[in-house]
Amino acid sequence: MRELIEFIAKALVDYPDEVRVSEVQAEVTTVIELRVAKSDLGKVIGKEGRTARAMRTLLTAASTKIKKRAVLEIIE
Repeated sequence: MRELIEFIAKALVDYPDEVRVSEVQAEVTTVIELRVAKSDLGKVIGKEGRTARAMRTLLTAASTKIKKRAVLEIIE
């Protein structure tokens, strides 16, 4: 799932080398933390949060398929 978010984020931003994705495992939930350059933050979030919502929907669908729960956090 980390690779999925990294692939999507790198396709959206102007500085793909600055995309950092980390995965924090818990018992039930996995937290995926996404960090991008400050100038690319708006592109990842999107107008009214639509892009971020779409990424979270894809992540939820992928995690449901493998019977786990994942949450995406976009960090400034």
